[in-house]
Amino acid sequence: MAGNWHLTRKREALRARARIIQEIRGFFIDGGYLEVETPLRIPAPAPESHIDPVGADGWFLHTSPEICMKRLMAAGYDRIFQICHCWRTGERGRMHVPEFTMLEWYRAHADYSALMAECEELVCSVAGKSGFGAKLAFRGRNIDLAPPWERITVRDAFDAFGGMTMEQALEEDLFDEVMVERIEPELGRERPTFIYDYPASRGALARLKEGEPAIAERFELYIAGVELANAFSELTNPAEQRVRFERESALRESLGHPPIPLPGKFLEELSAMPPAAGIALGVDRLVMILLDVTTIDQVVAFTPEEL
Repeated sequence: MAGNWHLTRKREALRARARIIQEIRGFFIDGGYLEVETPLRIPAPAPESHIDPVGADGWFLHTSPEICMKRLMAAGYDRIFQICHCWRTGERGRMHVPEFTMLEWYRAHADYSALMAECEELVCSVAGKSGFGAKLAFRGRNIDLAPPWERITVRDAFDAFGGMTMEQALEEDLFDEVMVERIEPELGRERPTFIYDYPASRGALARLKEGEPAIAERFELYIAGVELANAFSELTNPAEQRVRFERESALRESLGHPPIPLPGKFLEELSAMPPAAGIALGVDRLVMILLDVTTIDQVVAFTPEEL
């Protein structure tokens, strides 16, 4: 007789979750990627104004494995992926837990457009091989996974849904508010949507678009208004990356966030990294979408409140 009925009720969801993760791993192994494991506790994450890392005995639990994975890329690893836990302070809600599972992968000599295509392949493959098929029901919507998926620039999304231009939103410091309240709910309503070409100020680790220095080669993937993935053509210029980190650190402090050190060894090795693209995808959210559940609590074994 099971002693914790709340955990017992999650049995089928956790079985499905395990199958989904197995199919993710198989997709990358079949694609010639090397699975890597990098430390969860690091001296310094990439500074981000809207994310606070969790302290751990003078260091930090990583908010993403990107710092160490890019160092591997700089050392000559051309296709790598990782499925790991990440931590972010204060993130708790229907779609958030402070400790969550991230899939991250990097590919040398590719850009963000190549990762859009690979992301389509991944999600379609995992959905099919896990038994969910190409048509999903999520949040009361019918979602067709058949490619090609919708693509819309950030500028066009502001024109269509934002009630102002992208430039106006930036000038009036309303960019994030308009994105969350007006634009995100419109993305991925009938099929997955890539929103791409973010303003440079919203792509701290992204390469700027050739001939358009105000635009960063970044995209996000949405399904039924839920952000599922975030990707860049990677910036590999260490001097420019340091400037951006320093700018982001200053913004963090102006917002009252505690200072964090810069990742020095990452900056020292970045110049050896080849042209590449990288992407982070929320595994918990992918499981939520495939299972059509309303909260992240239903697809993780334990929430913080259950510990």
